[in-house]
Amino acid sequence: MLAIVTIAGQQFKVKAGDSLYVPHLAGKAGDTVEFSDVLLTSNGNAVNTNGQAVVKAEILSDLVKGEKVIAFKMKRRKGFRKKHGHRTQYTHIKITAIA
Repeated sequence: MLAIVTIAGQQFKVKAGDSLYVPHLAGKAGDTVEFSDVLLTSNGNAVNTNGQAVVKAEILSDLVKGEKVIAFKMKRRKGFRKKHGHRTQYTHIKITAIA
């Protein structure tokens, strides 16, 4: 079974047993979370778009940092330079069931 679910404003295509990194979610490692914003479910040739499904997942690790992103601003001939960076926080989850 396959589902397209919205998690923290982003859409993911998931199957039972998949593990993926999603934007930071509230919870600790070992907690279970449910996502009810399911856009599409597919079981073979049968496609369902009514949104009645629920995707259940388990949090594997609660804080994973992504790669560093550098933002650099400069105005030529003015001596203005500004550099800052950040690392986006993610949560590692494993999809347990699509019901």
